[in-house]
Amino acid sequence: MKAAFVGKGGSGKTTLAGLFCRFLAAQDGRSLLAVDADINQHLAVALGADPDEAVRLPALGNHLETVKDYLRGDNPRIAATSAMLKTTPPGPGSRLLRVAEPNPLYDRLVHRVGGVRLAVTGPFAAGDLGVACYHSKVGAVELMLNHLVDGAGDYVVVDMTAGADSFASGLFTRFDLTFLVCEPTVRGVGVYRQYVGYARDYGVRVAVVGNKVDDADDVAFLREEVGEDLLCWIGRSGFVKAAERGRFLPIEALEPANASALATMRTALDGCTKDWERYAAQAAEFHARNAVAWGNARTGADLAEQIEPGFTLATATAAAP
Repeated sequence: MKAAFVGKGGSGKTTLAGLFCRFLAAQDGRSLLAVDADINQHLAVALGADPDEAVRLPALGNHLETVKDYLRGDNPRIAATSAMLKTTPPGPGSRLLRVAEPNPLYDRLVHRVGGVRLAVTGPFAAGDLGVACYHSKVGAVELMLNHLVDGAGDYVVVDMTAGADSFASGLFTRFDLTFLVCEPTVRGVGVYRQYVGYARDYGVRVAVVGNKVDDADDVAFLREEVGEDLLCWIGRSGFVKAAERGRFLPIEALEPANASALATMRTALDGCTKDWERYAAQAAEFHARNAVAWGNARTGADLAEQIEPGFTLATATAAAP
């Protein structure tokens, strides 16, 4: 399953993404790949990396052409790597990724941090300031998710940009379940309403996880404002506070109530039905949009022809030797 973490800036989205990753990594028989796609790039630190170590991790955004070249494989519908957009979907001949299976991209761009395999999009570089959009950086993440097959016992967890910034690309449709981290405040609920207003039009499953919850009044507020979307909540935590001060305790030391909330999140994710057809259709839809909006003019070709009718990751893996 693929899961995203979204929410208002400062809601604790990255903290909970890191906590959930550590929880999953401690489960036997499960394969996990974490991706930091937030402009602030704090997931590595949330997993236990020293800040100086975190900034030295290789960035996906700096290796976009490498990612494209590898995933293109010998797909006959893609004339050249330069003709690939961040939305280019896979087709016959494309190289597909699997969560636990080694490949050259993982060797170069994925590193273990705090017991979790992590890839980072990377921050703005000095040359990007004033001339580039951060969403061009997350193109590598979108391409990799478009080509990634997750099977039984596999998890992909992505820490997304804050607020509604996630909707600047089709990346928000690449998940089986989106965890929206929501504080029991008017502003937190406002981001929830904005997000689901966009997401529901695309069949995106959203589950609200309350955070920084102090008492029953906080829970009652969230229930009143988000209704049945409220999945669970995380209370104030000495475990989390210790981590934010650089002291990482074993995941078994997490407070029982908060550990139960993480288990509820895992159960909800496990209970999702994989819909490869919708996944492929939405990838094709957003690729066609980007082709018409700017891709065709940039490359001088009709990039919608890169879409292979009827191709899904499920059919591709079933036909593979």
